[in-house]
Amino acid sequence: MSGSAIALDVAGLTRAFDGRTVVDNVDMTLHDGEILTLVGPSGCGKSTLLRLISGLEPTDNGRVRVGERDVTKIAAEHRHIGFVFQESSLFGHLRVAQNVAFGLRHLPRSERGARVEEMLDLVQLGGLGRRYPHQLSGGEQQRVALARALAPRPRIVLLDEPFASLDEVLREELGHQVVSILRSAGTASILVTHDRHEAMTLGDRIAVMHDGRIEQCDTPEAVYDTPSTRFVASFVEVASFIPDGAGSVFVARPHHLLVTPGGDDQVTRIEFLGSGYRYTVRRSDDTETVVDVAARNNLRVGDTCTIAVTTRDLHRLA
Repeated sequence: MSGSAIALDVAGLTRAFDGRTVVDNVDMTLHDGEILTLVGPSGCGKSTLLRLISGLEPTDNGRVRVGERDVTKIAAEHRHIGFVFQESSLFGHLRVAQNVAFGLRHLPRSERGARVEEMLDLVQLGGLGRRYPHQLSGGEQQRVALARALAPRPRIVLLDEPFASLDEVLREELGHQVVSILRSAGTASILVTHDRHEAMTLGDRIAVMHDGRIEQCDTPEAVYDTPSTRFVASFVEVASFIPDGAGSVFVARPHHLLVTPGGDDQVTRIEFLGSGYRYTVRRSDDTETVVDVAARNNLRVGDTCTIAVTTRDLHRLA
């Protein structure tokens, strides 16, 4: 988000447990109002990175700045960072309004009540302040948790897989609701997910993490079209790697390829996708290639075939 101030600047952040480096020399910036999705496989260090940024976990090395302020050695409650956990973590014995007001004890009572009402209206739960968390759905509980995180007006909000426990339909619906809420609040945020579709559709930028490192951080379009590594290429979407004859490979997405009957390759699987079909093909060099087609041809599993590239505009990986 060019032109906007930097809300978060992380440099060289590192953390190890029992001799294993979980977060490895991570650099990251986040601009005011920006939504960054942080995606990667389970165990790659995503949640630990958030805990280091928030101050819930101490760093072994590196620096965390919130705006112009170095908060590396400052306690979590003084970093001006909100946190939404995988589970809502609401206080079950407190009403919804009391949960939202939990971080507002510094405000006079009259201002506190007005801010709670403002936040509940923002997350579309106005009028539910007297209910208890167990009287809400899972999606409503997560929106209350977001309202609680936003209530103290933090510079940044961190969300650690907040939709993980929800079914797929509700995940997608709530994901777009949460992004809309964050944009309305104008709060910079990092949203952790292991769902690549979620990461690609919800973030202004996407950071792909692998084995404790950020392998690429860019717009969803750039990460998809010009991945920096094989891991990034295959993690964000199905990819085939086609040798260029000079020691490098081209990244081919399923829609970049065509499959025709006859040849040295073999169809090993056919899947119906609704909008078309996906063919998995074993190449003559024993590599696997995936091809998407709009309409099924007369090929069957076990048939021989030939793979062709339909475009010259492929991204080359070194």
